[in-house]
Order: sequence, then structure tokens, then C-alpha cells
Amino acid sequence: MKNLLIALTASTLAAGSAHAASTVELSVTGLITPMACTPLLSSGGLVDFGKISRNDLNLDKGTRLPHHYLTLTVNCNAPGRFALRMRDNRDGTGHVNSEIFYGLGLDTSGNKIGVYSVSFDPKQTVVDDLPVVYGTESTTGGVAWRTANLNPIDIGSRSLLGFTDVAGSTAGPSAIQTLTSTLKLEATINARQNLDLSVETPMDGAATLEVVYL
Repeated sequence: MKNLLIALTASTLAAGSAHAASTVELSVTGLITPMACTPLLSSGGLVDFGKISRNDLNLDKGTRLPHHYLTLTVNCNAPGRFALRMRDNRDGTGHVNSEIFYGLGLDTSGNKIGVYSVSFDPKQTVVDDLPVVYGTESTTGGVAWRTANLNPIDIGSRSLLGFTDVAGSTAGPSAIQTLTSTLKLEATINARQNLDLSVETPMDGAATLEVVYL
């Protein structure tokens, strides 16, 4: 009886699948834009904290290092809408799990050395000949944008960051040809008790800043 039931079930499935389509369509789309933007960081994008003594690190909590500043310039061949995004090239090495924190690598025992963040301040940003610009951000890939304002923004690895000349706008970035902004980099070293500091331990942060055309 069990064998008969199995045979009937298989027969029913085979009959049902006979009506299913045997093909599926694939579409590949995209848009090639004549717009081209070139980003450039001062000091070749290098931030060097020099040598830090283990005795200067807090034993049981993170140690904040002095702020460093970089200048970012973005030059485009024509005005256009774009945003910025940063990818962590040391993903998974940060001891704080957040898209605005980027890892500083691992020590010789595989412990997470620390994190850093990079923020943009609209008040320290010049766009074309505009007297004032406002920052905006999208966590939905550009579908929706945060109300534009003058507050500093930490650039995230899964968010888009842009600028507009319209205060309170939710329409996203304005068309921009040239942008200059002072970036603030803040780094925090993991608690000393969580690290193997028996040998010199290089901080090894690396990230890629990307222009995203909208």
C-alpha cells in the first residue's frame, strides 16, 4: 500500500510540472553616463599616528587618539548628481560593529586593534560657488534621503552621503561640479587588556572612498 501511494504521488507531481514554463528571461540593464568625477585626498590619503606606547592605552576601555584632518576634492567634467560611499578594506576587524566604524586590522594573536570613523561637516564644505551647502544621507540606496541640514555626517559603508543647496530638502544631492570638504578622522584603540602588545603592532586601516553617480 505504501509503494502504491508513493507511485501515485510521483505521478501527480510529474503531471503538474508539465504545465510549467521551460524557459526564463534574463535582462541586463544600466546607464553609461558622460559624467566623470575624480576624487582626491590630501597627503595621498595617508593618516599616520606615529608610535604609541602601550602605557598610553587605557587598560579596560578604548583609547581615543587625537583627531586628524584631510581635505577631499571632487572635480567633475560637468555638473551632475552624485553621492559618496566608503568601503572598508579591513572589514571585520573593528571591535565596534557599526557601518560608520572601520577596522584597524588585527594584532599578531588575531585581536581587533581598533576602529576609526570619518565625518563630513557641511560648514567645512564648499560646493561650486554656493554660499551654503547642506548635508544629506540615504540608507536606502538613494530611494529616500534624510532632511538636509548643517549637522556633521559620519560616512557609512552602507549609506550614501551627499550635499544640496536646499535646506530641509529630502530630494537628495544637488547637481555639483566641484566639491571641497575637510574630513575629520577619529580613531579609537581597543582596551589594552584585549590586545597582544608583546611586539610592535601596526595599525592597518584601509578604506576606499567611492563616487556614486545618481
